[in-house]
Amino acid sequence: MTDLHVTDRGAVRTLTIDRPESRNGLTQELTRQVARAVHETPDNIRVLVITGANGAFCSGLDLKDAMSRGMQPGSELERGMREYFHGMIRAIVESDRPTIAAVDGSAAGFGCDLALACDLRIISERATFAEIFVRRGLMPDGGSTYHLPRIVGLGRALEMMYTGEQVGADEALRIGLANRLYPSGELAARVAELADRLAKGPPLVYRHIKRAVYASLDGDLAAALDREATGQLQLLGSNDFAEGITAFFQKREPKFTGG
Repeated sequence: MTDLHVTDRGAVRTLTIDRPESRNGLTQELTRQVARAVHETPDNIRVLVITGANGAFCSGLDLKDAMSRGMQPGSELERGMREYFHGMIRAIVESDRPTIAAVDGSAAGFGCDLALACDLRIISERATFAEIFVRRGLMPDGGSTYHLPRIVGLGRALEMMYTGEQVGADEALRIGLANRLYPSGELAARVAELADRLAKGPPLVYRHIKRAVYASLDGDLAAALDREATGQLQLLGSNDFAEGITAFFQKREPKFTGG
């Protein structure tokens, strides 16, 4: 069974992450597949939709897969982060097509960052968002230090990153993290309606709007990703990271010491 389903319907391409064993957790190979599906989108496709199967959007990094590769700072870890995980984020952000995250269930950690990389977030009442990196003794490294403050404001973004607390669907809509909220049973149809509507619009205009809006923001994504990579590589060698991982597998709250 493939981890990513790519479905083209008319002028809309939908990428569905399907890894039920990890609630759609991300592996290095999966991020490569997503980036490739975005880069290789045919010219007739005008809108991209990213979603998850199995009642979840994306749980973030698949820790079991990552641990099997080794998570100590080094050239291979940095290559995986910058080339594959960051490559997926860049592919989505730099696409000249409108991108929609259809979030039905949990979007946590890098999964939250994946949703933030899309232009729009259409969610169900089951959707939740959480920047859970802090619970593992890490910082966000999927572009959220760039995207989240611009979407919900500085204070709210820092609160989410400092606490790792979950934001529910109603709150996500209220603070602008989500664009629209629908019952779970209606989400797919509503997203399809919006995607079809956008697909009927002028792609060249969308392209110019998207480029102009992103260019108007202070700073740039490349610098944010570079800062995140540098900080993350340092944190991966910390005692708090080791404690965060141990606590995760022992199903208990971590006890961070600052080491």
